[in-house]
Amino acid sequence: MQHPPREQFRTRAINAPAHPPDMQSAAMPPRARGAVSISAKPGPRGSALDRMRQAGSLKVLFPRRQSEALDAVLVNTAGGVTGGDRFKTEATAATGTMLTITTQAAERAYRAMPGQTGTIDNVLTVETGAQINWLPQETILFQGSALKRRLCVDLQSEAKLLICEPLVFGRTAMNETLTDAALADEIRVTRNGSPLYIDRLVMNGDLQAKLARAGVAAGAGALATVLFIAPNAEAHIKALRKLCPDSGGVSLLGPDTLTIRLLALDSHILRQSLIPILNRLSGATLPRPWML
Repeated sequence: MQHPPREQFRTRAINAPAHPPDMQSAAMPPRARGAVSISAKPGPRGSALDRMRQAGSLKVLFPRRQSEALDAVLVNTAGGVTGGDRFKTEATAATGTMLTITTQAAERAYRAMPGQTGTIDNVLTVETGAQINWLPQETILFQGSALKRRLCVDLQSEAKLLICEPLVFGRTAMNETLTDAALADEIRVTRNGSPLYIDRLVMNGDLQAKLARAGVAAGAGALATVLFIAPNAEAHIKALRKLCPDSGGVSLLGPDTLTIRLLALDSHILRQSLIPILNRLSGATLPRPWML
């Protein structure tokens, strides 16, 4: 399996002859760091950018407006995530705004050195009457990867939220299997400070064997979690159940909260089910990178 230049450099450094301590530290490969902070405010043409800060290997772009929502596209210029990398995104939607956040491409979690873990922290704040659509493209786990990811959302009264987190366990087209990988993935949503939805997935070791179990994924190589919180959530149940494949399910957790879990053999089949579902819940305003 081909790795990015950073990973190749790390392997060469480990196999190189010993150096004095000062030269050893100089030979260590750099760890990627990236941070983005954005907020939306009401504007004359809908939601508008209020504040933005970006640093390191994480950037944000704002494509041409397709609706009244403010669309933001995250770009990881490091090319992926490996052990020791740290990325953080913070976003706030002010009252009366809609903010849609996606990624330019699928995120890739590459092989990590023993004892090292890449981390991704995402923090969203949705004020009263606002909405955030958190719609990153797939995260693909590679053999030997170690990833810890957390999404924390703070909702105020009457705030709306749409989340989709797709995960792919190796690239089926490349006949990749994950016999040694680690994942800790958490979604935590609170409303006015009280817990509303908590979902945590922890897997390590031979992921292929675990996914093959009938009670886990029955051999699926991709999954997606969708969470929708809005006053009209219950009205979507019947339509969503028709859109879900046999390997998916829709649950109503409350009159305004529903969740969907989808399993698929690979990312292509997963998208075939996901896109109609997300089009319905987003009002047919999926971010453009999803359609490329």
